[in-house]
Amino acid sequence: MDMTRIRPDEEVKKGFAARFHNWLYGAEDPVCGHVEMMPQKEFIEEENSILERQKEKEELRKHIYDTEHNREIRVFRVFYKVMSVIFCISLIGVLLVTVSNLPSVGTAERPVNNEVSARYIEKGIQETGAVNIVTGMILDYRAFDTFGESNVLFIATCTVLILLRLDGDSKQKEDAEANDRIYEPKNDIILQKIARILVPLIIIFGIYIILNGHLSPGGGFSGGAIIGAGLILYLNAFGFAKTERFFTEKTYKWICFCSLSFYCIAKSYSFFTGANHLESGIPLGTPGAILSSGLILPLNICVGLVVACTMYAFYALFRKGGF
Repeated sequence: MDMTRIRPDEEVKKGFAARFHNWLYGAEDPVCGHVEMMPQKEFIEEENSILERQKEKEELRKHIYDTEHNREIRVFRVFYKVMSVIFCISLIGVLLVTVSNLPSVGTAERPVNNEVSARYIEKGIQETGAVNIVTGMILDYRAFDTFGESNVLFIATCTVLILLRLDGDSKQKEDAEANDRIYEPKNDIILQKIARILVPLIIIFGIYIILNGHLSPGGGFSGGAIIGAGLILYLNAFGFAKTERFFTEKTYKWICFCSLSFYCIAKSYSFFTGANHLESGIPLGTPGAILSSGLILPLNICVGLVVACTMYAFYALFRKGGF
């Protein structure tokens, strides 16, 4: 058969492809044959029908949605106000009774003077290796609480990302990137010169606060907040184009994932060995040395990274809807 021969139109219309096309679009039926397609006439509603429908709608709104003259709604509003006042008075009464039953300031019966705080103060350095008692408490004794707080930050960022994120191929994101600094000075030379000096100092200071969190006041939360502030200053000075060279949405996800995973695995191992009275094999080092306090130093680093990334992510999402 010659495949290069041009088939006439009549032969093409009788072929399988043409018959299948006609059947698919309703022009031909396998049983009835050719189906005549009649154009639909435009429906024009009569004026009386329109007026009657509008009248029914007004009656419906009058009897159902008229909140001002609806007796049930008025009764509910009164009941709501009365119950609100009763609830507030009851809550105030419960709080006042609770406060009145608390022990006096300075007495030995106060909750702050129990054996838990005494244990933190007396054996904190021996058991955690951290000179900073607060850091030893939140990253050793109560490390899972801190892990939950770090997860709350990550989940909050994910929630904001779901609500505010723009699609990567949408025109809205292109417009947001084009007009990112429309309300700010573009290429402000003073801001950029100051940022070149301050941003490295801010980030180095944040790293110092994190690394010395077990030795002095500070730690992952405060140091991470300082590093996040430095990233935000850099973004304001140089814009998203330069910032995204080293910090993107993918960078944020990997840093948070690795930090939280290490935190969870490390403290799970620590609590497992402690609960079963086993030696963890993690040396506490010499109290006061930079490489001391066991897992507290790497956990501080993980918390600082999560906090810094979360601060920058919030700012970037609320400003542009992306990284």
